Amino acid sequence: MFRIMLVYGAIAGALMIVIIAIGVQFNGGDFSEGSQAQGYLIMILASSLIFVGVKRYRDKALGGVIKFWPALKLGLGIAGVACVSYVLAREAYLALSGIDFAAQYLDSLRAGYEAEGLSGAALQAKLQPVEDMMALYEKPWFRMPITLLEPLPVCLVVALISAAVLRDPKILPAKA
Repeated sequence: MFRIMLVYGAIAGALMIVIIAIGVQFNGGDFSEGSQAQGYLIMILASSLIFVGVKRYRDKALGGVIKFWPALKLGLGIAGVACVSYVLAREAYLALSGIDFAAQYLDSLRAGYEAEGLSGAALQAKLQPVEDMMALYEKPWFRMPITLLEPLPVCLVVALISAAVLRDPKILPAKA
């Protein structure tokens, strides 16, 4: 079971970060709702490996039958590895690429507010809390837990759905 957690979790985490990193390179620091939705769609697709890992374990190791709690435990293990892999890969990507995420995000936010007509003190009042948070975001001890919270809800939902669905051996039965 531990091997399944490591393999499927690492692949899911790597898929998330690689596809998102490619998207960041091509969208030029666009932080619009569309790019955020795209990021979460990628996370959902990569998290489908949780389902695949639980099904493989059910079919190969348990003869096609698994109960909800063991399936959830395995799904959460895969999710945990995927999320930690995502965080570590993102940290490595930020270190190696030299991208200043905080500055890009602030520039994008500033441009959006200016497009809405904000300027001067009103603009600064809107940006100050974000600037304060971005100063903290530069520190790994602050950034890593926030990064973990990006894929975690998606992975938890997929783990729950996988456990609920795959406990029924009639759904996608093992092939003899």
